Amino acid sequence: MTTLTITATTSPPDSSALRTDIRRLGDLLGATLVRQQGPELLDLVEEVRWLTRTDDQAAAALLEETDLDSAVHLVRAFATYFHLANIAEQVDRARQIDLRRRDGSVLAHTADRLADADPQHLAEAVAALAVRPVFTAHPTEAARRTVLNKLRRIAELLEEGQCTQARTDRQLAEAIDLLWQTDEIRATRPEPADEARNAVYYLDELYRSTVPAVLADLTAELARIGVELPDTARPLAFGTWIGGDRDGNPNVTPEVTRQVLRLQHEYGIKGALRITEQLRATLSSSDRLSAAGPELLDSLAADLAALPELDPRHLRLNAQEPYRLKATCIRQKLLHTAERLSTGSPHTPGRDYLGTGELIADLVLIQDSLRSHRGELIADGSVAQAIAAVRAFGLQLATLDIREHAEAHHQTLDRLYGGTYAGLTREQRQQLLAGELRSRRPLSGVATEPDRTLGTFHTIREIGETYGPEVVESYIISMCQGADDVFAATVLAREAGLIDLH
Repeated sequence: MTTLTITATTSPPDSSALRTDIRRLGDLLGATLVRQQGPELLDLVEEVRWLTRTDDQAAAALLEETDLDSAVHLVRAFATYFHLANIAEQVDRARQIDLRRRDGSVLAHTADRLADADPQHLAEAVAALAVRPVFTAHPTEAARRTVLNKLRRIAELLEEGQCTQARTDRQLAEAIDLLWQTDEIRATRPEPADEARNAVYYLDELYRSTVPAVLADLTAELARIGVELPDTARPLAFGTWIGGDRDGNPNVTPEVTRQVLRLQHEYGIKGALRITEQLRATLSSSDRLSAAGPELLDSLAADLAALPELDPRHLRLNAQEPYRLKATCIRQKLLHTAERLSTGSPHTPGRDYLGTGELIADLVLIQDSLRSHRGELIADGSVAQAIAAVRAFGLQLATLDIREHAEAHHQTLDRLYGGTYAGLTREQRQQLLAGELRSRRPLSGVATEPDRTLGTFHTIREIGETYGPEVVESYIISMCQGADDVFAATVLAREAGLIDLH
């Protein structure tokens, strides 16, 4: 078999395992090129690789003579190689991190450095800790989810280790063949919803394992140095501009925003259901051995009355297990929430959730009752971890930020004022809008046709009514240069019923 040995232009890898993985994937890719396109392509790749290292002019002449189809295959061969090399590097990086963790994790080392800090100051800082990575909107860079899945599969096979090489080489070869046969880019321009699916891919993976583990480690390391993470803390959350970034993108309409939020909630609720199922399997405490608090029992009674469709089998088998029954009710309300959002039905208190706050309130009832009835370890273990994960992702996975250019607000106000606004100076605008904010008179009644920017604020209000108040928390004014830019957005928010200064 001819071997594909492309050399990356980065510094040589330090890890022998990394070099072995790159060589292994290069061999398998070479076999893929022969199977899929014939030995001529592999020969061309090898020739180009050699000439680019030894004779630039000869390489340029060869590329100039290459026909279009061959050039496309050549580019794809090199691009696929670098995809595979990147995956091998990521796997090796994970190996190196695992080795370093034998001497303590990054969080452990950080906690050690904080151990001598002022306890009061440290406790206040920990209580205020709030990290929020944000997925920004770059639709032209959205990778196809099917490509991401195939690269992930290759990474998983590499992680199985060298001892299984004979068994996994066949699977790796199949994955690389599929990668070669898959279009890396879509035939049509990706839409905001496509980009949202790409972000959801990463968020869902983070929700499944990484973030709950990180939050559990954070809590444990802080406790080790005598610092308690408050129950209400939300040290990690996620944000996104996808579906909310209107600055310069006319494709982000109110309907697109609703579509993206439906998608995020579909996966966010699935994540909450996974956590709830774990709690149902864990919370087997019997009231014959450990009592439950009156608040939990009252809440459970209300749930059972509001959810008569619960499987009688659960009611019979778990009759003495109030925590498990409560988790069953939470699951049913999550299912109703998913159904309500998919059908556009109104919220029914007691049968579904309007926002993450109501879900967390139910989980906190379980936690408080366990703490009061010799279940402190359970409350501060499995239940606390579940609450922390739900706080991080909510039912929406990530908080949606709305972003609009400052000038768009002024253009809308000019239409609302009948064309008399555009000629004002910044100082005049500021005085006029400050007066509007002090008054109660509506402006939007003057308009004769729907306005896109004002419609955005109405959409934000509808989102809050449908999904809960935490789904949209920030409105970003891009190119903001003065107080009048802030006042303009505030007046429009007031028009939509989002703000009432009185």
